Amino acid sequence: MADHTEEPKFKKIVDAADGLSLGISMVVAVLIGIGIGLLLKQWTGAFWTLWIGVVIGIGAAVNNVYIAYRKQKASLDELAKDPRYRHGREIKAQEDEDDDY
Repeated sequence: MADHTEEPKFKKIVDAADGLSLGISMVVAVLIGIGIGLLLKQWTGAFWTLWIGVVIGIGAAVNNVYIAYRKQKASLDELAKDPRYRHGREIKAQEDEDDDY
């Protein structure tokens, strides 16, 4: 009978790739934004429209970081609720109560 609590074989690799993909997605977002800006510049002939694309790309990169942050925070919040990791916090809370007296 197989143990169902066992982690998948490639979980560490997938997690590492997920972290790496954040950096890659930031670069790609900025490059796509620059591409949009160059396209706007070509269509309109106005140089300042290039900066619109740059701002769009940087905004998309910041949004990617925020999404990754929310995902990581949710994961850590879930881990904090895990009973295996509560023991240290309960001891620390008890020590804090003892210090008050």
